[in-house]
Formats: sequence, structure tokens, C-alpha cells
Amino acid sequence: MMKRVNTLSSEQTKEKKQTIFSGMQSTGVITIGNYFGALKNWVKLQDEYNCLFCVVDLHSITVKQEPAKLRQSSRDLLALYIAAGLDPEKNVMYYQSHVPQHAELSWILGCYTYMGELNRMTQFKEKSQKHVENINAGLFTYPILMAADILLYQTDLVPVGHDQKQHLELSRDIAERFNNIYGNVFTVPNPYIGKVGARIMSLQEPTKKMSKSDENVNAFISLLDEPNVVMNKIKRAVTDSETTAIYADDRPGVKNLMDIYSCATGETIEKTKEALEGKGYGDLKKIVGEALVAEMEPVQKRFFEIKQDKAYLDSIIKKNAETASYLANKTLRKVKKKIGFPE
Repeated sequence: MMKRVNTLSSEQTKEKKQTIFSGMQSTGVITIGNYFGALKNWVKLQDEYNCLFCVVDLHSITVKQEPAKLRQSSRDLLALYIAAGLDPEKNVMYYQSHVPQHAELSWILGCYTYMGELNRMTQFKEKSQKHVENINAGLFTYPILMAADILLYQTDLVPVGHDQKQHLELSRDIAERFNNIYGNVFTVPNPYIGKVGARIMSLQEPTKKMSKSDENVNAFISLLDEPNVVMNKIKRAVTDSETTAIYADDRPGVKNLMDIYSCATGETIEKTKEALEGKGYGDLKKIVGEALVAEMEPVQKRFFEIKQDKAYLDSIIKKNAETASYLANKTLRKVKKKIGFPE
């Protein structure tokens, strides 16, 4: 007699996994800081979780954008997701603007969010100082849209950096407030606490985080910078008045270069110290630059292959938008019914 094997369908198996949601703004090409700090870590999550990785183009327009550039940078970012190793068959990767439920839920949640809560958001204050000519309502209500992004998919876990922790706390507060009124509607999300990677700093001001919006192009390395550009930017990186490399907090420029090497090679900081401490700055920069180029080249090669295959990328955009809309609508229908909107 044949023994019956108890198997789960792929859909049942998928449902048992926790859901992770994250995304990046589609403004310009991402830096190695974005790559090592987020994107490369996302790749490690895709087998263990149900993952949604959004190109958050709705958030991008809180700052004035040139339409053609925004359209292209959104497409490039999606191609980079795939080039970095995210499998479009395992993950839902889509444009935020292609799923109107984000904006619709954002309006509803805005009616359950207090002005005082938004007034406390430090990122609004910081961005307002940078964009004094365009302090718009979208910049103020940005955290509500972020809450909608997360809650729409019954997200269990959200990978967040230091600058987004406050927004996740607000998302949790809104979810709990709504649930207290209407019952168990939203999953209350928790931060994803993974292995802490190095925080990549500016090459010109190593006490500041690397940013693609930095006016000094030598301060950051784009994931698509050509090898000679990478080598030159590393060569120009600020160090200090000493002559040999030591990994120490009071030598942030050298520490940053060694962190970049550790990220590019996958070596621990201890192994990195063994390999690089005591090197002269010329040798240090050459070794770091070459390791970084070696890490970036296969990603760049795959990126340009994907870009050339327009039909392939278009099919992924269409299919993933449909999947995201289906999932989002399940939550939104429930929300609308709870608050009394007519069916």
C-alpha cells in the first residue's frame, strides 16, 4: 500500500510565510549606500518571506521632478532590483503609482491621523529646511502614505533605517487606532531586525551619510558608475593627516573606506582589519576601489541586459502591478466596508 505524502500547495506554503514590505524612491540612480544598506539585504529575504518591493514614485513627487527623468529613473530602479538579484517570480515588484489603492487608503488613514502626530515628524522639518520654496502638503502627509503602503498588504515586517523608525511607529499607531474602532482589520507591523550592515558615509564628508542628492558628485558612488569613475572617486575620498590605515571612530574617512571594502567583499570587519590595517592610503584606496568595481560589474552587466529587453521588463511591470492591486484590494475592500462606504 502506497504511503500518502502530505504536501502543501505552493499557495498554502506562501501563506505561511510572513510578509515584508519595503521600497525606494525613484529619484536618480541609487548609491552604493542604498545597495549595501538595503537592496543587497533584500535579496537574502526573498526565500524566507513573502516580499513586496515597491518603486515609491508617489513619494518622489513631494519634491519637484522632471517628468521624463522620473519616468526613466523609475524604470531603471525596477531593472536594478532585478539586476541585484531580486526574482520577479518570487517577489512582487511594482510601481506605487500603478496601484491606486495606495492613494485611496492614504486618504482614509489621513482621517484617523492627528495633526499633532504629523507635526512631530522630524523628517518633515529636515526636508522643509532643504526645500523652503516647496513646502507642500504632500511633504507633510508623506508618513500617512507610507502607513498606507505598509498596511495595505497586511505587512508583518518592515526593514527600516534610522531615519524611518518614526514613520513606522506612526504606522503602528494608526493601525492600532483603526483596529480599536473597527476590530482586527490591519496587521500591526514590526520593524525587521536583520544583520546590521555598515552605514556607508559620504566620501567627502565621512561624518554624514552618503546621499545621491549631494551636490558634490565626488561624495557618492552610484551603482551604475563606470569603473574608472569609481576608482577616481575612491582616490579622491577624504581621509586624514595620518599615513597608514587604522579602523577607528576618530578616523571616519579611513573607517568608511574599510566598511566599503567589507561590504564589497563580504568579509567581516575583523578580516578587513587584518587585510587593510597598516596599508598606506594609496594602496588602501586602490584595494577598496578594485573590490568595489568587482562587486558592481555583474550587477551593471545584468542591468543593461534587462534594459535592452523592453518586452521582458514591460511584462514584469504589468504582471506585478496586477498582483499588487489584487492583494491591495483585499485589504481596501475590508476597510471600506468597516467604515460604512456603500458597496
